[in-house]
Amino acid sequence: MSINARAAAGSAPATVLRVAAVLADPAAGRLDGPAEIRLEHGRIAALTPLGNGLPEDASEVQPLIALPAPANAHDHGRGLRSAAFGAHDEALETWLAGLAREPLVDPWLRAAVAFGRMVEGGAGIANHCHNTQRGDRLLQEAQGVAKAAADVGLRIAFALPFAGRNAVVYGELDRLLQRVPPGDHDALRAMRAGGRSLAENLALMEQAAAFEHAGFQLQYCPVGPQWVDNATLAAIARGSADSGRRVHMHLLETRYQREWADAHYADGLIAHLDAIGLLSPRLTVAHAVWLTPAECELLAERGVIVAANASSNLRLRSGIAPVRAFRASGLRFGIGMDGMSLDDDDDLLREMRLLRQLNRGTAGEPDFDAGALFTAACVDGRRSVLGDDGGGRIAVGAPADLLLLDSRRFSRDCLAPGRDQWLALMLTRMRAEDIAALYIGGRAVAVGGRACGVDLPALEAELTALARAARALAPPDESRIGRLRAGVEDYYRAGCHGP
Repeated sequence: MSINARAAAGSAPATVLRVAAVLADPAAGRLDGPAEIRLEHGRIAALTPLGNGLPEDASEVQPLIALPAPANAHDHGRGLRSAAFGAHDEALETWLAGLAREPLVDPWLRAAVAFGRMVEGGAGIANHCHNTQRGDRLLQEAQGVAKAAADVGLRIAFALPFAGRNAVVYGELDRLLQRVPPGDHDALRAMRAGGRSLAENLALMEQAAAFEHAGFQLQYCPVGPQWVDNATLAAIARGSADSGRRVHMHLLETRYQREWADAHYADGLIAHLDAIGLLSPRLTVAHAVWLTPAECELLAERGVIVAANASSNLRLRSGIAPVRAFRASGLRFGIGMDGMSLDDDDDLLREMRLLRQLNRGTAGEPDFDAGALFTAACVDGRRSVLGDDGGGRIAVGAPADLLLLDSRRFSRDCLAPGRDQWLALMLTRMRAEDIAALYIGGRAVAVGGRACGVDLPALEAELTALARAARALAPPDESRIGRLRAGVEDYYRAGCHGP
């Protein structure tokens, strides 16, 4: 049966895939095959080699490559891309002011569009670092995201946000108020004073647990050390240790965050996080652009995972993460898109290639080989979202989470086409248009470049229409956003985030 026919027959008890090559163990960086893969009850029931050559009926084996489904290790699930509502690329601290332009929309629709794009871009697993649109409706937003994950069919971790300090800028608000007109002061003070308490957030964690299902699990999300007070960080460390829940946190994304941390933690921020017990194999830290080699070594010793975000860090002028230091220290890392892929297209395959090319080094240095790249995308990225669930490999008993790539486009001009060339060509050329199908739990969630569980073009059109209508009813105050952006920029340039 063809892939399309099998996707339509969603009630079929089992799916049999015949492929020309299999990346069974990402760390090995080797393609085996051809093979027959049987998916049953959400697991890989059988993996049968078809010999060194093609079977007698060559038409039964398409030029497909099977690999474990990659993970988008850090994202925010904004169905409406930030550039679409006017938050264009600039340094993170001023870019954040532009997020006030995002119109309020239905949380299910917002997430369904984001998740649909992810599966069409190759991500079957994702960390959804939730940005609340309305603080008083977080529980309803979580419920909408849980439903969207089930409808689209991917596996997500919902990182429930905890914050409590330094809203608007890192440091004293009065120093910012000196840089904006008095008419804006009350609104900024309200932003600094607003937010949920630790007790309220912990209660929301308990309530949101009711929405958990096979494709939706909760994680603690202290949004970043500069935005979360020390008592909350310590409480999350204890809660994670007691419950086993994972923790997801932004860490040292920008130079200004590094400078703030150095000014406020005499013994170092990373040492403080270690002292309170937050550093553990349950922790994922996003970005980590400004880590030192010694800090990488400590995080590696504690089993922490990094979610590296190459495109986002370029677009928001944060820098290039020290992935070579991650690798030298043994610090595991996944690959995330952060809702800011290079071409705004949620192409995880291109994101993988970009991160690799940025971190290959020069001649004479260790190369960033296929094994390292696919381990990051398929194994450690998955672990950062789901923990150790037996996935990230193609083996009997493993979760039936598979990505099938069609080799024809990227090998069409190859003078010696075949499995021996495919892996090198993938590192150079693979992108979303090469995706033949994505299976999660044995279910086809994307086939032929289209999400199966939702009508993504229709949802995108609906989201855009609703967002335009919402903007017309409540247009953003562009003058105020501009004043805040200018004040924030001057605040950091003057070093107000320091001691």
